[in-house]
Amino acid sequence: MASGKEIRTKIKSVQNTRKITKAMEMVAASKMRKAQERMRSARPYAEKIRRLAANLSQANVTDYKHPFLVRKDEIRRVGLILVTTDKGLCGGLNTNIQRIALTAMKEWETSGVTEIRACCIGNKGLGFMQRMGARVASQVTQLGDTPHLEKMIGPVKIMLDAFQNGELDAVYIAYTRFINTMKQEPVLEQLLPLTGEKLGTPETSWDYLYEPDPQVVIDEMLVRYVEALVYQAVAENMASEQSARMVAMKAASDNAKNVIGELQLVYNKTRQAAITKELSEIVGGAAAV
Repeated sequence: MASGKEIRTKIKSVQNTRKITKAMEMVAASKMRKAQERMRSARPYAEKIRRLAANLSQANVTDYKHPFLVRKDEIRRVGLILVTTDKGLCGGLNTNIQRIALTAMKEWETSGVTEIRACCIGNKGLGFMQRMGARVASQVTQLGDTPHLEKMIGPVKIMLDAFQNGELDAVYIAYTRFINTMKQEPVLEQLLPLTGEKLGTPETSWDYLYEPDPQVVIDEMLVRYVEALVYQAVAENMASEQSARMVAMKAASDNAKNVIGELQLVYNKTRQAAITKELSEIVGGAAAV
């Protein structure tokens, strides 16, 4: 059995760890509220631009067909935008989305895909893709606690341009969707080409007057729409990250508290045994005298 000094040292160490996890839990809770507000405030814009893009895609005033709306008959080259966190200590958040991405990559290779390009948003996803030996076409890390589109637009545009130039047949995005504080869902969605499921069917038919011409307006609108989808995915992922981190740190703090209780019980038993032993030695010595 360990000595009382060793047990006290362990108790002190666990107490220090609990202070850290408790502080991280409180910080994550504060950031979580801000991340959720940011995510929810971005949803109306994403929905509005989705409706506008759906109306533009259904309008019959022009024969122009944007490359983002053209579906390829055969999928041989695929792009994957993987959204993860920059930091760890957030439970199985990154592991779950990486598992989905890995499963999808294996399925694509089985189905005849010859090339997979990756765009990594987040340090954890970048490290994962590099370990897998995947071709990383672009990357962005250290986004901080607030997503800024100007930081993401460059790496994402590389994937959009590759699709528009015919270098990719489809582009997917993998991220963690925020459901509630206790539940986050890893999802893999097709980003390009834009399908009817993503755009939806407009309730009414709209006619537009285009200035300067339909191609310029449609090109700009669909690019902005795809950028809004990526921004919303990153915002959802950040809200999920802070929620998962808060839950993980709370679980760590609770476990530390249980460990401290168990160690305190062992310490009390050890101390009681030492006292009993000393008393027995005193009584034995007195009887011998």
